[in-house]
Amino acid sequence: MKLKQDQFNVLVLIEKYQGSNYSIGKYAEVLHMNKESVQCIINELLNLELIGQEDDYIVTLKGYRWLEPYRVQKAVFMAAGFGSRMVPVTLNTPKPLIKVNGKRIIDTLLDAVLAVGITDITIVRGYLGEQFDVLLKKYPMIKFIENPTYNEANNIGSAFLIKDIMDHAYVLESDLVLYNPEIIRKYEYQSNYMGKYVDETDDWCFDVVDGHIKEVNVGGQNCFHMYGISYWDSESAKKMSTDIATVYNMQPDGKQKYWDEVSLRFCKENYDILVRPVYEGDIIEIDTYEELKEVDSIYDC
Repeated sequence: MKLKQDQFNVLVLIEKYQGSNYSIGKYAEVLHMNKESVQCIINELLNLELIGQEDDYIVTLKGYRWLEPYRVQKAVFMAAGFGSRMVPVTLNTPKPLIKVNGKRIIDTLLDAVLAVGITDITIVRGYLGEQFDVLLKKYPMIKFIENPTYNEANNIGSAFLIKDIMDHAYVLESDLVLYNPEIIRKYEYQSNYMGKYVDETDDWCFDVVDGHIKEVNVGGQNCFHMYGISYWDSESAKKMSTDIATVYNMQPDGKQKYWDEVSLRFCKENYDILVRPVYEGDIIEIDTYEELKEVDSIYDC
């Protein structure tokens, strides 16, 4: 039997915080739901014997069996690009290795992934790729994939190299500063992209209907600002293995496409992808040197 999405969300949160004596109000706050809805779902989980109640709600063995198919097994980091809009700091350092307020950008993501027990970690590197070896001291489990086309192809070139290892994997752009590590989870319901609801944006965004991504655009209103953290379940990963290769090799100028366009534009009829809502302050995108100076004053000199 498959969990409903709201049941999944509550069960995952209980699994994370069991033993912490969380109140219904606290669960509701974290889930951005009202207390009555959360209590109703908790009652459903109790009736299904997926959770029990002692001093606190706890996940039962049956609950863990039901959660296991949703476990995230891998994390793949896209880190091959030059980061031209971050010059001059990227002239000698790959953008993911730049420090923001004393911490490397990619470390904010790696630490969150490891905190939920994901140790199968792959980084696709290209520009100044050897510099990523410094990560092995802190993260010896990292595996590297070399992207020799980083200066010829868009990021679909990196996606082509990881197209067969996306099953049950997070795929993360490595230039995002993660301020809220809680958004990285042990479990994911189905394929999704993270996005923040905005009234208006001139950046990449999703049109969403009932939680399902219908269109991807550059600029929009009443939409979800797109963040480059996605999750891929088995069904979608299998399709992506074929579709990435098709777009990369067969589309006109296929090597210049963004990899996100494969599932969200060119082959979107093959996918049902959810938006995973995130909120103000969870993730910071630093696209330009001017934005970097605004976030970290050490560069403002």
